[in-house]
Amino acid sequence: MSMQSESCSYGSTAELFVEYMKRTEPYTMGEDHYHDYYEIYYLLSGQRVYFIRDRSYSVEQGDLVFIDKHELHKTIQAGDAAHERIILHFPDSFVRSLSADAADFLLSPFRHQSRVIRLPRQEQLAVEQAVRRLLGEIGKQPAGYELAVRHQAGEILLTTARFLQQHEPVPLHHSTPMHAKVSEIIRYINANFAEPLRLQAISEQFFVSPYYLSHMFKKTTGFTYSDYITLTRVKEAQRLLRETGLSISDIAAAAGFDNFSHFGKTFKKITHLSPRDYRKQQTGI
Repeated sequence: MSMQSESCSYGSTAELFVEYMKRTEPYTMGEDHYHDYYEIYYLLSGQRVYFIRDRSYSVEQGDLVFIDKHELHKTIQAGDAAHERIILHFPDSFVRSLSADAADFLLSPFRHQSRVIRLPRQEQLAVEQAVRRLLGEIGKQPAGYELAVRHQAGEILLTTARFLQQHEPVPLHHSTPMHAKVSEIIRYINANFAEPLRLQAISEQFFVSPYYLSHMFKKTTGFTYSDYITLTRVKEAQRLLRETGLSISDIAAAAGFDNFSHFGKTFKKITHLSPRDYRKQQTGI
């Protein structure tokens, strides 16, 4: 672990990974991104746009972003390029190690309808202090700092979960009608990924031109229309490989791939494993 003025990191995703980053140059997440661990994103300064699952959110200083396992997401530049953020990555085992009995409660922010939580000032200040203490421990590394880092991560989860148990957070509305339209289209894709989803047909169904839809889809989500559909289908194939005993050819069809060879090549390109190897890695079978 190294500490610099612009970035620092600690740990691993097998237990708890923390990364701090301060950027002054324009940045949009390049890779198409989802993973099998939880993520908390906290914006210390600046503004961002964050696409998660089926909609884009305007993220402001002090906002918490909760990204569930296997949830497609991407952060996009908004306004001034300068921003400062911290992310925490961890698996279920980390939360159970904090409290086996309260694990579901601590994970409740990841199940909330809104993936971006804008806390009132008092709770926001508590989270900010926990984040600053966490970064201070990583930077100075006093005796037992590993325990302190875990404790502060738990404090962030606990503060948010307690607030959501008793209150509804500030509602975050779509910034433009087109953002709302793209979210509507994405929800349709998520529910109908096994069907043909040609751009022309979807454009006609939702009363927008193909060019405008293609342009706004990319601008709003950070994904191209076709890439989003492909990633959604591969994600579903991964789920079926993990959770069912269906044959790989049946899984390809169920996920919306009409060509088995194309499915295998696409799956490996995105996951870096063949469908068979992925199933074996996840299930041991």
